[in-house]
Amino acid sequence: MGGKKKLSLKQIERSQDKKPEKEKKGKAAALPDKKTAGITSPDPRSDKVLGELKKIKVLTPSVVAARFDLRLSVAKSLLKELEQRGTIKYVSGSENIKIYKFPD
Repeated sequence: MGGKKKLSLKQIERSQDKKPEKEKKGKAAALPDKKTAGITSPDPRSDKVLGELKKIKVLTPSVVAARFDLRLSVAKSLLKELEQRGTIKYVSGSENIKIYKFPD
C-alpha cells in the first residue's frame, strides 16, 4: 500500500554520485569536541578562588559550578568545605538548594 517507491536506475546513479560529496563536507565541518565539566575541585584556600567567590552576590552550588566550570556535586562539596572552615556562612535553603554568603 504505502511505503517507499522503488528508485529507477537513473535515480540510483545520481544518489551514488552525490554520496562522496556529502562525506567530504561532513569531515571538513566536524563539530568541536564537547567540553566536560571539571571533576577536580579548586583549592579552597587559594586567594584567587576566594576573590572570585567574593564577587558573586549569592553563593549557590549552581552559580559556583557555572563560574568555575565544575560539576554540581563538586561545587556542593567545595561550599561545604568552605563552610566548615568558617570562610562562608550558611544563610538558608532546603534539601535541594543551599544559599551561602561571606560573613560581614
